[in-house]
Amino acid sequence: MIFRSTYSKPILLAGNGVRSAGAVDLLHAFAEKTNIPILTTMNGVDLAQDDLHIGFIGTHGNRAANMILHACDLVVSIGARLGIRQVGRTAQNFAPNADLVRCDIDEYELSRNIKENEKKFHTDARDFLRMLMAEDAGDYSAWKARCEEVKEILAPFDKQPGNLAIEKIGSMLPPDPIVSVDVGMNQCWCAQSLVLKGHRGRIHISGGYGTMGCGLPFAIGSCISTGRGVSYCITGDGGMQMNIQELETVKREHLPVKIFILNNRVLGKISETQHFDNNDRFANTTASSGYTVPDFCRIAEAYGIKAAKPDSIDDLDAYAPWITDPDPCLIDIPLPENSLLTPKIQFDTQIIRPALDSAVMEKVEEILRK
Repeated sequence: MIFRSTYSKPILLAGNGVRSAGAVDLLHAFAEKTNIPILTTMNGVDLAQDDLHIGFIGTHGNRAANMILHACDLVVSIGARLGIRQVGRTAQNFAPNADLVRCDIDEYELSRNIKENEKKFHTDARDFLRMLMAEDAGDYSAWKARCEEVKEILAPFDKQPGNLAIEKIGSMLPPDPIVSVDVGMNQCWCAQSLVLKGHRGRIHISGGYGTMGCGLPFAIGSCISTGRGVSYCITGDGGMQMNIQELETVKREHLPVKIFILNNRVLGKISETQHFDNNDRFANTTASSGYTVPDFCRIAEAYGIKAAKPDSIDDLDAYAPWITDPDPCLIDIPLPENSLLTPKIQFDTQIIRPALDSAVMEKVEEILRK
């Protein structure tokens, strides 16, 4: 038995292994039965969407999700490898107040100990969730309500222009869309802020492979695999240039692929590192250091694909009909060059930066302590 009566603040940590095992419906059923909050890994962000969404954990995870993880008393990790970006340098800092239960089909992942007394289940996620469904786990509605309250309090913070653009895009998408995300800041902004309507949508992320340029090919594959259904690509200016020739495939095959470029005209993730860690010694990441961006709208139009460059995020509403029509399109969304990626957990200390107002933090911590 996993859910002892001594636990009052459990969380489910869902990784992409849940989907690989065909266990998404079981995960949702167990969460609805028990009202245990679901947190996810980056690769598993689409496992808890709509009313189940709280956030994902790790280096660039949602502040609310990481604070809930820090305060919980039981982590049930299902199909999540718990890599270094989730656990950090010092494993003892991972969910320090919680017992850990891990389910993984990969015995080599389980061979790594995160906590001394963790309980391990070397089994398929679907079989594990069936076992959980058979338990009398109780109801954790009160704890989930506190987690939702924390999420609401922290919602106004950590909003970079990229997050705001993603929120706007998400609000315009139909229920259960298929979204393919490229690598870079846009990947993290999507993991943080792209909340889909419905529970059956997909967010395709390359994860640890770091395959910059994957967004458009992913979207093409998604479109073809669904019988030429509408698919969405969210990419950056750098990623778009790596496979820009596939616009010809989109046009030739008349695929309804909708491309959103978050265009800050720099290689954002790397230039940010060069800014913070290398005293602004930029190299091939900015216009002044050897990186430039073309006019994506003119290129798309040369391929015969309709394109637009709105002046601001709010102007996206003018292109709402493009989101669901049967034609491909490209929308080039301008962002400030100095757009940042926040929050970030310090690798060695697990402290979340930037720090928030002490009164806000005290209120959140008090809610989670109850």
